[in-house]
Amino acid sequence: MKRIDIDDDLYTYIASHTRQIGESASDILRRLLDVNSSEPEADSKSEPTESVFNRLNEQDVRIQKSVVARFLYILSMLYRCHPSEFSQVLDIRGRDRQYFARSEEALLTSGNSTNPKQIPDSPFWVITNTNTTKKKAMLTQVAEKLGYQSADAEKIRDFL
Repeated sequence: MKRIDIDDDLYTYIASHTRQIGESASDILRRLLDVNSSEPEADSKSEPTESVFNRLNEQDVRIQKSVVARFLYILSMLYRCHPSEFSQVLDIRGRDRQYFARSEEALLTSGNSTNPKQIPDSPFWVITNTNTTKKKAMLTQVAEKLGYQSADAEKIRDFL
């Protein structure tokens, strides 16, 4: 993946055409320009693991309109980079509640007012009614479960 600098007005235009939480600038441009990815389809048995820092940048995160949207966007980027390892997040729990699940129902039954949301482009759900500090802690735990060192996990957390 290459990085390019673009003017703010172009970035705003691209961002204004976002259709779903977690949609990357590349996905938006492909849709707007009617260009398909030139990358070959990955074999589902050998999905590559890449660093989330190849996909995640501060501008993409900041265009998300709320803390919850940013939280979901970051989680979706982590899922895209680590789809085969992402199920490890199911082990992340609070004292009395489950934070991640494979269904909305599982989170609804795990506590009151969990406000579960599906992580975009993934089969996973997460509770979203926690405060920002807890969301940051959850992101740190997710990053560490996916194999990031503490310093990188903190960088991921700080995108929120």
